Amino acid sequence: MTAHDLRPAIREQAAQLGFEVCRFASASEPWNSGERLAHFVEAGRHGEMGWMETTLARRSHPTAMWDGARTAIVLGLNYGPEGDPLVEMDDAGAGYISVYARGDDYHEVIKGRLKTLAGQVAARTGEDVKVFVDTAPLMEKPLAQRAGLGWQGKHTNLLSREYGNWLFLGVILSAAEITPDAAETEHCGSCTACLEACPTQAFPAPFQLDARRCLSYLTIEFAGSWPEEFRVATGNRIYGCDDCLAVCPWNKFAAEARETRVKARAALERPRLAELAALDDAAFRALFAKNPVKRIGRDRFVRNVLYAIGNSGDAGLRPVADALTRDPDPVVAEAATWAVGRLPA
Repeated sequence: MTAHDLRPAIREQAAQLGFEVCRFASASEPWNSGERLAHFVEAGRHGEMGWMETTLARRSHPTAMWDGARTAIVLGLNYGPEGDPLVEMDDAGAGYISVYARGDDYHEVIKGRLKTLAGQVAARTGEDVKVFVDTAPLMEKPLAQRAGLGWQGKHTNLLSREYGNWLFLGVILSAAEITPDAAETEHCGSCTACLEACPTQAFPAPFQLDARRCLSYLTIEFAGSWPEEFRVATGNRIYGCDDCLAVCPWNKFAAEARETRVKARAALERPRLAELAALDDAAFRALFAKNPVKRIGRDRFVRNVLYAIGNSGDAGLRPVADALTRDPDPVVAEAATWAVGRLPA
């Protein structure tokens, strides 16, 4: 069987595992994505994500991490929401959790299936394979564009004509030479909806992101106390931010997720700020078991909740915040003091 003939069989196996998209790209041909990432880091736009700097050389190209890589098999799993998630931000007493983090941790949902498919690919080709979700130093979005899944929009995220902004990505690198699919081109045109929607103006230019201003970075990656402007801008967003994704006109073609494990848990749809602020470490771990939010820990999460409480305008939440002004974690205590000062007596 030739390498070209392998693609339909692999796609069929991927579909049986629940992936909506399976496409192929060269993992060895040159690209300029490594240079763009280097400029991003050199400008300091990665903020406190020091791992981006320490792994920069390995991220520069797939073969920099594994010199045997010849083909990238890029998989997409749809996690589209039921409707427009941004309407939930009208409820100031509820916390807004990014759509991708409302169900089971997508790393766990995808990784086992990738390993199964990778084993099948290795058996067919007789060549080595390696599996990656986005925790590894691999630039999966440029690979996805090269494979034709979509393109990196002006918000720098992957955008698909079939699934809008809602695709989880996984990659299998293979030492086998498999005929690549056609790459996708950019279809944003003159639209700037995503750039205009950003509550913190985190895009210095189209196709460029300053993570230091991004609410996804601040709520998840940043450990300290926030500058005042970002505390106010976060509104009731307590984990991640979907604004630039959700306003994209291409979402009119998106479909609701089929995979039940990535759909929102009832407890994480419009969760009440008062209840979230009361979480101790054990309760936090129980609520977010097998969920992406768990990795940031109780203290960072409650800090985010307190910023949302401070923006709520709800005097009834003042005692909730006041109780945390004596929290053992100094960042939480400071956020609570700030929230109390913002709420009416």
